[in-house]
Amino acid sequence: MKHDVQVPEIGESVSSGILASWLKQSGEAVAEGEEIFELETDKATLAVPAPASGVLEVMVEEDTEVTVGQVVAGIDTEGAPADAAADVATDDDAADGPATDGPAEKSGADADTQAAEKAEPAELGSDAQPLSPAVRRVLEEHGLNPTEIRGTGPGGRITKEDALKAAEQGGVAAGRSAPGAERETRKKLSKLRKRVAENLVSSQQNSAHLTTFNEVDMSAVIELRARYRDEFETRHGVKLGFMSFFVKAAQRALEAYPEINAGIDGDEIVYHNYYNIGVALSSERGLITPVLREVERKSFAEIEAEILSFIKRAQEKKLMPDELAGGTFTISNGGVFGSMLSTPIPSPPQSGVLGMHTIQKRPVAINDEVVIRPMMYLALTYDHRIVDGREAIGFLIAIKRAIEDPSRMVLGL
Repeated sequence: MKHDVQVPEIGESVSSGILASWLKQSGEAVAEGEEIFELETDKATLAVPAPASGVLEVMVEEDTEVTVGQVVAGIDTEGAPADAAADVATDDDAADGPATDGPAEKSGADADTQAAEKAEPAELGSDAQPLSPAVRRVLEEHGLNPTEIRGTGPGGRITKEDALKAAEQGGVAAGRSAPGAERETRKKLSKLRKRVAENLVSSQQNSAHLTTFNEVDMSAVIELRARYRDEFETRHGVKLGFMSFFVKAAQRALEAYPEINAGIDGDEIVYHNYYNIGVALSSERGLITPVLREVERKSFAEIEAEILSFIKRAQEKKLMPDELAGGTFTISNGGVFGSMLSTPIPSPPQSGVLGMHTIQKRPVAINDEVVIRPMMYLALTYDHRIVDGREAIGFLIAIKRAIEDPSRMVLGL
């Protein structure tokens, strides 16, 4: 019996995408639920599972635009994998014995050469294992030599994770500095990267951006996290991070300054009476911003659990495009990469974005005394067409007050 492999429905706002790579090849055995290809949309990259167990027959090449519902492959539930068929043929030949009317058996050297030619796959990794299309893509993008990568898959086969790990450990630099290596490497822009670029350029061209800064003393939040870390994790099953404090602080500040939670639609300003806050995350294919919906209804634990889920599913390529849409405000944490100061760009039609930065111990004056405190710079970039400096400054001061005295958020003050 043959099952069709179709492009799944991936959200109300998405009707097509790019079949980025096959994780399995034609003739390979696949198990139901096993990821077999990656679908790249303008918002996310998804790994699509097999609808049944059997032998895969690929019908659409990589880097092809496909639509929702399109059949891209078939799965034969009664078929035998190509390697298994080859094994059967070899066993049958051996059982039949030498042919009486065929050509004479080749000499030792010729036989060895012929056997090697038959056994050698088109592309090899370590231990002469074939490379999947997804692995080949990573190796080509990063200039990696498959013979130098230790495979952790079945039979020593190189997996995509092995290739990505090798790239993270400096494969690109090593490949470029090797004698005879290419002086330049070209890499095709992903659809996601193109979409991000288009949004940022559009935001810059169609808005009047201005950035204002402030700094916040993180002592109280750090102390609160240290005091309740273990109890919080035991009760809620998730760690208490910094982001939940900033998400709740931002929500309260947006309530006080609704212009920053608004956007322009034609000649109208649309004020949102709900707070869908996007949290910018870095992925291997570019920046993605999953949205925490109606954070005014969520607890600290719910926010932390949802962010953790976003991170995990982004790594597994299981984030749905609809989860990346509908934000009314965004928070970007460049501090995780060591950024001290930046001017983030709002994602249209949003009118504002908050930039968090690295925490550094610095001397500050408190009650006429110089003390050392863990300080963080905050940056708010806003659309000056609908947000004035007064609102922007007030917004940052509201964030500062909430973070420096987090008990106010707990008490609803």
